Amino acid sequence: MASQPNLSHLLPAARLRQLACDWLREDAPAFDYGGYAVGDRQECAVLLCKSPGVLAGFPFFEAIFAEVGCSVEWLQSEGAWAEPISRVAEVRGPAKDILLGERVALNCIGRCSGIATSAAKACQAARESGWHGEVAGTRKTTPGFRLPEKYALLVGGASCHRYDLGSLIMLKDNHVWASGGITQAIRSARRVGGFALKDLHPTASTVKASFPRATVEASGGITEDNVAQFVGPDVDVVSLGCLTQSARAVDFSLKICRDPASKPQLRNFVF
Repeated sequence: MASQPNLSHLLPAARLRQLACDWLREDAPAFDYGGYAVGDRQECAVLLCKSPGVLAGFPFFEAIFAEVGCSVEWLQSEGAWAEPISRVAEVRGPAKDILLGERVALNCIGRCSGIATSAAKACQAARESGWHGEVAGTRKTTPGFRLPEKYALLVGGASCHRYDLGSLIMLKDNHVWASGGITQAIRSARRVGGFALKDLHPTASTVKASFPRATVEASGGITEDNVAQFVGPDVDVVSLGCLTQSARAVDFSLKICRDPASKPQLRNFVF
């Protein structure tokens, strides 16, 4: 059996460092009084998953702790389904630095895992209907957090689709109306590259009959519960803004082990 591709290889190391640095600077722009209180004693903290979901966001979690001088040892694989309460990783380093990175890292892995979980459920629902097109996210992402959210879609099995406005020409109803009609809009778009049609009044079959090479995307009000209603032989892509807008974060905690010398067990923690 072929091994699963390592999606973390998609992420430039310099970009990961920059994001981690920006997030940490936002959370600790000046004095760290808690860090002063605990000092730099070497500690081991365990990352615990406390609600069910797909694990995602490992590269960002690891980059945050690398930025504060801590190491991460993963106990589970990214993309795996986790049930509560399960041990996902161990973080080692000075107590003040573990606690400095804790909240930022938990925010990141919790949101990424929530998006991956929603994406996986939507993909499963589409496949169970017998459709083999592309389930995709949208540009409805959190400002400043698009890269982790798009990455989480991939971990969950969905497509990033358009990362930004330059990734693909997307012709929506507003473009058609501003151009004076669908034919004129498509002719203009074809001069500069590939395009997709979205949120148009003509049916997918009508569009395909006139423009067979166009990518037809269904979008608007689609969720993991009703996605099967929007797929069909003339639909190439279904995009769901809710995958990034409305995903419920998976619940994680980072707990410092009471006895760092022993192998951390769940009984060593206070919840």
